[in-house]
Amino acid sequence: MNCYDRIHNLGGIIMFNIGIIGCGKISQVRHIPEYVQNPDARLAGFFDLNKDRAKELAVRYGGKAFDSYEGLLADREIDAVSVCVANNVHAEITVAALKAGKHVLCEKPMAMSLKECEDMVRASKETGCFLMIGHNQRLAKAHAEARKLIESGLIGDIITFKTNFAHSGPETWSIDPGQNVWFFDKKKAVMGAMADLGIHKTDLIQYLTGSRVAEVIGYLGTLDKRDASGSLIGVDDNAICIYKMENGCIGTMTASWTCYGAEDNSTILYGTKGVMKIYSDPAHSIVVELKGGEKICYDLDKIQTNDNQTKSGVIDLFMDCLVHNTPPEISGEEALAAMKAVFAAVESSETGKSVKIS
Repeated sequence: MNCYDRIHNLGGIIMFNIGIIGCGKISQVRHIPEYVQNPDARLAGFFDLNKDRAKELAVRYGGKAFDSYEGLLADREIDAVSVCVANNVHAEITVAALKAGKHVLCEKPMAMSLKECEDMVRASKETGCFLMIGHNQRLAKAHAEARKLIESGLIGDIITFKTNFAHSGPETWSIDPGQNVWFFDKKKAVMGAMADLGIHKTDLIQYLTGSRVAEVIGYLGTLDKRDASGSLIGVDDNAICIYKMENGCIGTMTASWTCYGAEDNSTILYGTKGVMKIYSDPAHSIVVELKGGEKICYDLDKIQTNDNQTKSGVIDLFMDCLVHNTPPEISGEEALAAMKAVFAAVESSETGKSVKIS
């Protein structure tokens, strides 16, 4: 089925009907409230394996609770969906949604294998439906401004970089908190900190440098996190990678669930004319230190944390694509490039060798 262009006129206001597939924490703190705030969106359907949860949300926000995601996708009144389920079924549900004629906003990580990612991109192309992946880091004000400053040549050519995303883990983040969260279940999550946090910073460094990862040396390991039985969890709680970019610059990407202090979501870029520090100084969003000694500070925003959720911009961007019928900047194809680096890091960790990305 080709993606059909259909909008709904409610009292003179044109709106898109949105379905939520997976009603856990990310849906409840980001997708649902941001759709509610967007004037072009109307929440029309909910599905969750916990049927009571879906019913409660339907009562609270309007719309219908469905007994299966297939039932939700079969409803022709629903124009687009947010896919907010466990990692292992991202591809299955996204491809089904696209083939059912729905535009899709899928949470990261895109999927769990290169083939699954490629299947998602192919389905989007074949149906004409938009596929967007929730890489919200590039939408943060300081990151968007940093890219402009880098493109202007403020710090010259980037030589090296380091980018980190580290917090204390997803145990308290899940809608069902504790040591048995699905994030720790290898069958559902497949990967750990690398897929949860590393994909964000991989996409971000490609966005900031304007270059894609060409070669990876990676280490993914389980160093500290334990499940309720006391055994080490089945997925990585730390990932440390060396990325060589296509333009020649080299840097490190660190993702960690074992940062038991303040959350670290910083990026530092070392250029031929100076250094740019993003979200590394608590007082300033961006600090630029130029070669001649000049220091420039930019105060734009505070980075979003698990404990301080602010508007991500992801939903507004998705809705803007639907309203203006323009492909998303953070498309499935764009996300696929970052996922290739993630899969290369996994391969490198398993083989002990550097991996080049074709």
